[in-house]
Amino acid sequence: MAESSRLTDLVQDAIDAFLDRQAEHAAGISPELTVLVDEARSLLAGGKRFRARFCYWGWRAVAGIPDELDPMSPSAGDGEVDAVVGVAAALELLHAAALVHDDIMDRSATRRGRPAAHEAFAALHRRAGWAKDSTRFGEAAALLLGDLLLGWADSALRIATELVADRAAARAAVAEFERMRAEVTLGQYLDVLEEHSWIARPDAEAGRRAQQVVVYKSAKYSVEAPLVIGALLGGASSEQVSALRAYGVPLGVAFQLRDDLLGVYGDPETTGKPAGDDLREGKRTVLIALARTALPSGARSLLDELLGDPELDDAQIDMLRSTLRSCGAVDQVERGIEYNVQQAIKALQGAHLTGSARHELLALAEAVSRRDA
Repeated sequence: MAESSRLTDLVQDAIDAFLDRQAEHAAGISPELTVLVDEARSLLAGGKRFRARFCYWGWRAVAGIPDELDPMSPSAGDGEVDAVVGVAAALELLHAAALVHDDIMDRSATRRGRPAAHEAFAALHRRAGWAKDSTRFGEAAALLLGDLLLGWADSALRIATELVADRAAARAAVAEFERMRAEVTLGQYLDVLEEHSWIARPDAEAGRRAQQVVVYKSAKYSVEAPLVIGALLGGASSEQVSALRAYGVPLGVAFQLRDDLLGVYGDPETTGKPAGDDLREGKRTVLIALARTALPSGARSLLDELLGDPELDDAQIDMLRSTLRSCGAVDQVERGIEYNVQQAIKALQGAHLTGSARHELLALAEAVSRRDA
């Protein structure tokens, strides 16, 4: 735990230092641009840092550092820890970009208990009394911030991987990062497509399509790819990479299934988002696919009618929650989470990984699947 805590501090320091350089660049062009960096700082302050932690422990799983040594000291990892921390910071920048874009597409008003980026920029417009529509300005500014964060993630990745002595390992890690970046965007499109096209598709396909979104929008990007990127930085063998993928994909699925439940049943004080937000946004999740299969035609029609209505009141949200629970869909998702966690744990058995990393990966499996935010 102490090692993970220090990692979190180091990643935050790396992010802050990177943003300091971007703020200097932006201010040199125009002082009006610093608001973009300020918004990025707010978004990147704190958080669970799961992607950074998976990246680090993927590296530690194969790095060959004796467990009795302090891996944060230069003598333990020959300075390679600086590269891993930098790559972890790049992953957090990419994640921030995805959140900004996701909130625009979902029209989410809040993120982590504060206004989403597009809402913050719209509020800036209103306070200043500027011309034209504040909502359009907010969305445009947030879109540009998301694009900036994507570019910054690539810059941070390049700077970090230049520190890696094994150039083949660095190239392999960059290739995995690039594949992850493409796949999360493709998965996001599938998610948006499903929200709009489900009515024209056979009900029998709903579960498969929802599962595909889970894998590509979340599972690979949240767990598998960060793990593998870290392992590749450490010179992992193909067998080690295969074991980490076999752990990462099912755990990533469990991560997203838990997220789907929190999007409906999460406590706003903990999640930082309004209760039942996914219902108002019309998310076609595995939870919804299972419910539509289990519900009688009348209840299914009512679910279809209400899902995605941004004006749903608290009573309607509570009714939908009760419906999803009573039809057994929630229990099915919980069983799915448990099954995938067990598959992830099974993948670690017999894998040629360091003992400390194996212990931490088991703890992370518990953390991501049982979390309340």
